[in-house]
Amino acid sequence: MNTRKAWLLVLLVLLMPPSHAAEQPVGFLPGERVLVEAHNCYPYHGMWHDRIDRALGAGFPLGIEMDLAWHAEGNDGAGRLILAHDGPFTDREPTLRDYFFERVRPYVEAALASGDQHNWPLITLNINDIRGDEAQMHPAVWALTGEYEAWLCTAVKGPEPEPVAPIDVKPILVLAGGGRREVEHFYDAVPVGGRLRIFGSGGREDGATNFRRWVNYPWNAVEPGGQRNAGEWTPEDAARLSTLVDDAHRRGFWIRFYSLNGHGALATARFGWSPGYNFGSLEAVQERWTAAFESGVDFIATDQVEEAAAWLTKLRKQAE
Repeated sequence: MNTRKAWLLVLLVLLMPPSHAAEQPVGFLPGERVLVEAHNCYPYHGMWHDRIDRALGAGFPLGIEMDLAWHAEGNDGAGRLILAHDGPFTDREPTLRDYFFERVRPYVEAALASGDQHNWPLITLNINDIRGDEAQMHPAVWALTGEYEAWLCTAVKGPEPEPVAPIDVKPILVLAGGGRREVEHFYDAVPVGGRLRIFGSGGREDGATNFRRWVNYPWNAVEPGGQRNAGEWTPEDAARLSTLVDDAHRRGFWIRFYSLNGHGALATARFGWSPGYNFGSLEAVQERWTAAFESGVDFIATDQVEEAAAWLTKLRKQAE
C-alpha cells in the first residue's frame, strides 16, 4: 500500500463514527447523569430476597445501596461479612459476595465481553453504612473487592490527595463513607502508584480529592421538615435543592439524596420500605423525583426503584 492510500485509510477511520462495540463512557462524572439508587437493596431478617432482582430489572445504569455488618459467630466461628440492617443475626444473612457480586456476574461479564462502555459504570454500589466497630470489617471489604477488581472503576493514587486522578471506568463503581476507618483501609493502605477501588464521601465545604468523590444529603436539607412533614413543593424548596446540587458539582462531587419514597402504609409491611422516608403518595414523590432530575442530582435513593426508574425514563423522553 502506498503512502497516499495509507493516509487516506487513516483519515477515513478517524472520520468514521465510533462503532457500538468501541463506545466510550458518556456522562458519568458529577452532573452528567441522574441515576435511581435502590435503597437498602438486600433482605431483612429473611424477607424480601428479591430486592436485588427488582433493582436489576429496572434497567441500567443504576445505583444499589447495601449496608454491611460483621457476624462474629458465622463461618464456623471465623466471622463473616454480611448484609444486614440490624441484629440479631441468624447465620442466614446473605453475603456481599453472593448476593451482589455473584448475582451481577452475568451482566458484568457480558458488558466486558461486548466492549460497549456507553453506560459504564452500569452499577454504582454504595456501601456507605458499614455498621459496627469490629476490626475485621473494613479489611474484609477491601479484600473482597480486590477479588473483583477487574470489574471495578479504579484511579491511581498519587503522592498527595490532589489532584483528582482520572477514573479507569469499568462496569461497577464502589462508593463508601468517608470516616476514619474508610480512609485508613481504603486510602492510606494503598501505596502511591497503587489503585484506589473504593471512593469515599466528602464534606460540605472542601473540594473533591482523589479518594473523596461524592457527598451525601438527607432530604431534610431541602425540605426542613423531612419527608413525613413535607407540604406542597415550593419555589423555595427548588432553590435549596439547586443550590446544594450546583455547589456539590462545582466542588467536583457526585451528590446523593436519601431517600425519596411515596406509598401507602400497606407497602411498608408488604415490602419492608422505610416509613421515615415516605412522602405519603406516589404523586408527592414523583414531584420530588422530577425536581431532583431537573436539578441534576446524581443519585436519587429510593425504595421504589421500579417506579422511580420508569418515571425518570419518562422525564428523559420528554426532555429529548
